Amino acid sequence: MRVIIIGAGIAGLAAALRLRQIGWESLIIERAPQRRGGGYGVAFGGIGYDAAERMGILPALKDKAFITKELVYHKANGQRSFSLTRETIAATMGNRSMNILRGDVETVLYEAVRDTTEIRFATTIDAIDQDERAVHVTLSDGSIEHADLLIGADGLHSATRALAFGPEEDYRLDLDHMVAVYMLDKRPAAIAQGTTGTLSAGGRTVAVISVGDGRNVAFFGYRTDRSTGTPADGPHKTLPRVYGDMGWVVPEVLAGLQTADSIYFDTISQMVLDTWSRGRVVLLGDAAWCVTLFAGYGSSLAVGGADLLGAALENNPGDIPAALAQWEAGLRPEVERKQKLGRRVKGVYAPANPFVLWLSQLPLRLASLGPVRHYMARRYIKG
Repeated sequence: MRVIIIGAGIAGLAAALRLRQIGWESLIIERAPQRRGGGYGVAFGGIGYDAAERMGILPALKDKAFITKELVYHKANGQRSFSLTRETIAATMGNRSMNILRGDVETVLYEAVRDTTEIRFATTIDAIDQDERAVHVTLSDGSIEHADLLIGADGLHSATRALAFGPEEDYRLDLDHMVAVYMLDKRPAAIAQGTTGTLSAGGRTVAVISVGDGRNVAFFGYRTDRSTGTPADGPHKTLPRVYGDMGWVVPEVLAGLQTADSIYFDTISQMVLDTWSRGRVVLLGDAAWCVTLFAGYGSSLAVGGADLLGAALENNPGDIPAALAQWEAGLRPEVERKQKLGRRVKGVYAPANPFVLWLSQLPLRLASLGPVRHYMARRYIKG
């Protein structure tokens, strides 16, 4: 059996690994000229953690996980407001979860498949045709590839989805926020090594996140009801316009835009489809659902979803429609729960009203108190 996978991100690489483990041959098509790293730090757990353990990559992921020594929340003037200690953060996460850079998850998966899987970079998908026996894919290099299954794992703006399901705007649910993420070439002096600092004010959040090995990520998230221009203006124009009046380390972090190797800048949007497959074409990861960073579960769902897809294909040998139906029925409830969570969080993320901001941070303030932290440790870690 052969699969063509569009996208060499977490979802695509995880699918290649899982399907190789059940004897499938994979071809991965990636539009970027080379692998991309970086991204933001994610909490990797749940079905993704379980899947990584079954797929044999959990030790490698743990080797790249990072520990935040302290998470410091700042006031609008840059002064410390409150903080969460390493112990408090661990208590909120539980044992079967880790903090890891999104790009490091990709690296582990890439290293697991690179010697056994063909990956064509700088290539895109142009057309899809399918019949009862196979799916036929026309690529930008002029080749036509044939397979038993096509997996669209090409992200929020999936070309596979557009070709097989229709225009993106038919499925995209915008959550009225923008996000920008890039790696910093140096840590701001005001932030201690291994510490993550964050500030929310006026409908805007900015954070410098320590992700291990001396690396630091700049994160910006803001409401789009501000007069901020359009995404087409790009991060170099938009971020200084939105954040230019903020102090603390913001000017230094904005200066890092000029030396950043790559910048992720996009809307915070979900994909809402009534089905994730059409014949021999199936969507996986953000191309199918994109629960958003508000739900904080995207990487875990990508790996977990790939693992469950492999199990469904193994349980239904030769019957692609039955396998895809079984896979979606099992995974959709989890995805929809996370999407609902993302939509709820939207209302309290970086509120413009200072009192609403205080209320939204109240659970974190309580978690920083000793008795509450000890209770969480007993409930989530020891239990």
